[in-house]
Amino acid sequence: MKKSVVVIGLMSLLGNSLFAHTALMSCMENADATITCEAGFSDGSSAAGVMFKVVQEGKVVFEKKFDENSEITFKKPQGEYTALLDGGDGHSLSIPSRSILK
Repeated sequence: MKKSVVVIGLMSLLGNSLFAHTALMSCMENADATITCEAGFSDGSSAAGVMFKVVQEGKVVFEKKFDENSEITFKKPQGEYTALLDGGDGHSLSIPSRSILK
């Protein structure tokens, strides 16, 4: 009985730590035909220096690291595209252009 309680306790602690650092990103269209994305992590840490990409038809059309404010602005591509936060090791997040706020 005691072993199962310890195992369940450890599993719940490990489960919480797996989700303690989730990538977060929001993007919105600006009036000047650009898109601004802001990013961070669920534990409050910054996304400054994290790689950001815009992918269109399987090709990277824009690539840059988030600035010191965890923001990035890029020219809106023609057609469908995906905004991608590439935090590495399970910390990636993508937003299709149809889901970007206008």
